[in-house]
Amino acid sequence: MQSLSLSMSLRSGSAANLLLLGSEARVRRRSRSVIVACASEGDSGSSSTSSFLSRTQTYALLKQQLQVAAKSEDYKEAARIRDSLKLFEEEEPVLRLRRLLKEAIAEERFQDAASYRDELKKIAPHSLLKCCSDATTLGIRVQVRSVYIEGRSQPSKGLYFFAYRIRITNNSDHPVQLLRRHWIITDANGKTENVWGIGVVGEQPLILPGNSFEYSSACPLSTPNGRMEGDYEMIHVERVGSRSFNVTIAPFSLSLLGDDEGCNI
Repeated sequence: MQSLSLSMSLRSGSAANLLLLGSEARVRRRSRSVIVACASEGDSGSSSTSSFLSRTQTYALLKQQLQVAAKSEDYKEAARIRDSLKLFEEEEPVLRLRRLLKEAIAEERFQDAASYRDELKKIAPHSLLKCCSDATTLGIRVQVRSVYIEGRSQPSKGLYFFAYRIRITNNSDHPVQLLRRHWIITDANGKTENVWGIGVVGEQPLILPGNSFEYSSACPLSTPNGRMEGDYEMIHVERVGSRSFNVTIAPFSLSLLGDDEGCNI
């Protein structure tokens, strides 16, 4: 799984546009390997997960076919595929359970909510993660949001392309520099890859107190769902001889059926 750089900017407020620029260098290490897998329990759980993957692959193919039909101006076929997509979205169990879960929480029917969550966990573990995350370590806040890139995906060839945007905000009283990155990327089959690299998008940014650094990158998967998490190695540049420290990147989903409710980045 190759991590592709899209764009970057150093700023204190606005978001970066997703513009493909090149590829991030990757450095692999054998040490400190962390395995994160979404394993299902029992044959029934495995069967449910497999069924979910099959449905999302079908959904991805339908979206791709709709795009092709529209470009070729075959509007009758495009209308047919559009109707199929609407029917899928109405009947897809994960989307239905998500809707029921949100309604149950809003209405404070917490026993029902727990039941819906348990069912989601069985059929699609990744769906419990949002396509965004937010974590703060020693005053360094890392916000992430991912999105499925339909135009660069090829479902028929098992290629699903996801972009993600990251904002790193220094809410501490000291300037910090980002030295290295570490990603843990897990696909829907539980296959995990650890990726290490120097800096991000070719730089080791210095972030002053009260400022933010934003950049965008991407990750292709062989499944329509997955997850990412990791950490940045940083250092307080004003302290001579200071030790580096790790800043957490909280888990977020890579999902064709992504849930971005509450994602502000």
